[in-house]
Amino acid sequence: MKPLSLVIEPDELEAHLAQPDLLIVDLCKPSLYTQIHIPGAVHLDYSAIIQIKKPVMGLLPEIAELNKILSSIGFNNDHHIIAYDDEGGGKACRLLWTLAACGHKKMSLLNGGIVAWANEKHPVSSDIPQIEPTSVHLEYINTDAVADRHYIMSKLDDAETKFLDARTAEEFSGMKRLAEKAGHIPGAVNLDWMLTMDKQNNLRFLPENKLNEMLSERKITPDKEVIVYCQSHHRSAHTWIMLKSLGYKKVRGYHGSWSDWGNHPDTPVE
Repeated sequence: MKPLSLVIEPDELEAHLAQPDLLIVDLCKPSLYTQIHIPGAVHLDYSAIIQIKKPVMGLLPEIAELNKILSSIGFNNDHHIIAYDDEGGGKACRLLWTLAACGHKKMSLLNGGIVAWANEKHPVSSDIPQIEPTSVHLEYINTDAVADRHYIMSKLDDAETKFLDARTAEEFSGMKRLAEKAGHIPGAVNLDWMLTMDKQNNLRFLPENKLNEMLSERKITPDKEVIVYCQSHHRSAHTWIMLKSLGYKKVRGYHGSWSDWGNHPDTPVE
């Protein structure tokens, strides 16, 4: 059986539901999960996979904490993780990016999440699966997936590095301020994550040719290293998965994102 790709369609997942090495992780609102979820899916609360050190939001959790969380959903290294949510993929993508930071490679985003799954009449359940906790010993070994403030400072004048801001145009321009400083990282270009989502097609990603066109208009190309960010690396985790699914090899997610950059006294801002 050929391996599942990074972004999979509901039809493909339904055909693989009985596959024993799948762990389907639901990051929807708890109230929705109790009503309907993909059969066999385990629930994971988004707040459990991020760390907050106010005013900085959306940091990677301490590794011991992450291992504890993954143990509680029965994760093991052999699992192929399928993640989905009810908002078009931001929360699900953040989980997948976090696993990528730990070097885990077998994972997929369900394109359109529960919205596409339920609207297109795939099977749903309200049964809560019994979970056998596992012993998890991950480490953050894939530093190529992660950017922090110091790394970005070192790349500000590097022509081979591009910064892609997944926030709204108002946040990017500084008209809307959600940190001490308003604006964006110098040299960044803006692509609101919502613009990459197809509301006419159950919140899936837009077709590849449309996405490539949007990126090309912003001079984002696969030969460059691309660092994605938003306010907390929630929206930009969706952008990270999008770029990886389009074949971009060098993509980093800035955990903390603007809540880190925009609240630090020594960071330059445009």
